[in-house]
Amino acid sequence: MSEKITVIGAGTMGSGIAQIALEAGFQVNLVDTEQGFVDRGIGNILKFVEKKVEKGKLAQVQYDNIFSRLTGTTDVKKAVAGAVMVVEAVFEKFELKKEIFQKLDILCPPDVILASNTSTLSITSLAAATKNPARVIGTHYFSPVPVMRLVEVIRGKETSDTTANKTVELCQKFGKTPIVVKDIPGFIVNRFLCLIYNEAANMIHNGSASAEDIDMAIKLGCNWPMGITEIIDLAGVDVCAFAIEAMYQMTGEERYKPSPLFEKMMAEKKLGRKTGEGFYKYEK
Repeated sequence: MSEKITVIGAGTMGSGIAQIALEAGFQVNLVDTEQGFVDRGIGNILKFVEKKVEKGKLAQVQYDNIFSRLTGTTDVKKAVAGAVMVVEAVFEKFELKKEIFQKLDILCPPDVILASNTSTLSITSLAAATKNPARVIGTHYFSPVPVMRLVEVIRGKETSDTTANKTVELCQKFGKTPIVVKDIPGFIVNRFLCLIYNEAANMIHNGSASAEDIDMAIKLGCNWPMGITEIIDLAGVDVCAFAIEAMYQMTGEERYKPSPLFEKMMAEKKLGRKTGEGFYKYEK
C-alpha cells in the first residue's frame, strides 16, 4: 500500500498539492470544513487530470488509478489516520493555521510530519503552538502547483533533521525541486514578490500605469512569461493581499503596507481567475 498524504484545505493550493501527490503514487485524503468545498476541490483535480488524458500525457488506466487513491472528507480525525505527512493549505491567517496545528498535534502520532503551505508566516511561531515542534516544517508551493517546480522547505528553530530530510524526499517524489530556506518573513521568493505585487497595485491605484501596460513592460522588458497582475489573478488577489499584509505585520516596514486597491478588489469580489474577474476578466 502506498504512503498516505493528508491535505487540509481544498482550495486552489490544497487541491494542487493533492494532485501532485496523487500523480506521484500516494494515497491522498483532501479535507475541508464543508463537503461542498471538498467536492469542488476534487472536481478541480478531476478537471486538470482529465486534460492530461485528453492531451495524451496520461493514460486512462493511470487516471482511473489516481482517483482510486483519492478520498475527501470533513472529518479531520478520520483524514489524518495513517498519514506520513499532513499538509495544511488554508488561508494565510496565523490564528487559523495555529488552531489547525494545535488540533493536528493532538490527533497525529509523533512521527507524522506537520507541514504548512505558508508563503510568509513564521514556522517557528506555528511550531510553538504544538507540543512537538520538531515535526513541524514549512512547504511553500507555488501556483499553479502541478506546473511550478519549486518548493521552499522552511525549517523552524526546532525542526529536526529527520523531519527536514523526509520532507525534502517527499517533495522530490512529488516531482518538485525543494530548497531549504531560513525562517525569515517571506522566505526567499515572497520577500521579492510581495514588494512587486504591491508596487503594481499602487501604480494602478494612483493612475501611474494600467495593468495591461505593467504586464507588457514586465514581459517584454524583463522577459517574464507572465505579467505581474496576471500572476496575481492566477494566484488569487486575496491570497496575495493576505501575504502582503502578513509581511507588513511581521516586518513593520512601510514598503509592505498593502495597497488600498487590494481591499477594494476584495470587497468587490474581484479575486482573479477563480471569480471570473480580477485585474482582467475571464470566462468561468
